[in-house]
Amino acid sequence: MPVNAQYRLAARPAAGLPKDTDWQYTEEAVPSPGEGEFLVEVRYLSLDPAMRTWMNAGRSYVPPVGIGEVMRAAGIGRVTESRHPAFKAGQDVFGTFGVQNYAISDGTGVTIVDTSIAPAPTFLGTLGISGITAYFGLFDVGKPEPGQTVVVSAAAGSVGIVVGQLAKIHGCRVVGIAGGPEKCRTLVEEYGFDAAVDHRAGNVRADLKEHAPDGIDVFFDNVGGDVLEAALARLARGARVVLSGAVSQYNSTEGPRGPANYMQLLVRRASMTGFVFSDYTDRYPEATEALAGWVREGKLKAREDVVEGGIAKFPETLLKLFRGENTGKLVLAL
Repeated sequence: MPVNAQYRLAARPAAGLPKDTDWQYTEEAVPSPGEGEFLVEVRYLSLDPAMRTWMNAGRSYVPPVGIGEVMRAAGIGRVTESRHPAFKAGQDVFGTFGVQNYAISDGTGVTIVDTSIAPAPTFLGTLGISGITAYFGLFDVGKPEPGQTVVVSAAAGSVGIVVGQLAKIHGCRVVGIAGGPEKCRTLVEEYGFDAAVDHRAGNVRADLKEHAPDGIDVFFDNVGGDVLEAALARLARGARVVLSGAVSQYNSTEGPRGPANYMQLLVRRASMTGFVFSDYTDRYPEATEALAGWVREGKLKAREDVVEGGIAKFPETLLKLFRGENTGKLVLAL
């Protein structure tokens, strides 16, 4: 008989990277759907930096995962049994199914995906949350104009790699900030960035001065910390800073810190705005239609880093995010 393997949150990390003791591996019988429900066999899990913040107690844009609860995660799966009128066995679906092999759903927040258009992992990345985040963060919050300079941090990550390509499609000059010469080469040679800055080389401010000599018009930040400070020092007048994440701060052992030079926002008459992709739920179709169109036209390249090995590799694979070991969307194949 099939078994539903799960990872549950056993403890909240005090600081630093999650440890093995923060997780509890459990196995249960596969549940049966009730009236108005359906059963999903989860095939791919989305691994995202925000998962680290969901492990913490405290105020955030979503409630924290409770101790003993299945770890929250988005995924792609296939309906295997249904007692819901809108979902049929055999359909591929996207939803927040958690870190487990099987999930029961009543359809809330679940969408049917057409995997004949693109492979299933792409619906977790470029045609999923990552692409939607990039689309609304760049166009609605950043408001770039053709010819302006857009800089994006964590540019080789799942969101950043889409942001840079969308900015190029829009006619902007694009500079990516990434970790290591190989990632920087990939951004320029494979994804069309005009330039890339290696933050591990330790000269981000000097490199941004070289590659954005007239200043940064839009800074799309996924990192925070020193990288954010370096970008604030190079803002153009009227610049827009888009706060999408702060991966450098999530595992800090000294506590998160803000930019010391935030007054550059005043000096440059700039703005800094935070946003969450779920603020745009009613406009998801707009974003997915546009993103899919650019993929079909060859203007937007999808990039997924798919790790095989099943659910047992979840704790180890999650750490790849915070070590900067992935390029593009990190996905765990179950």
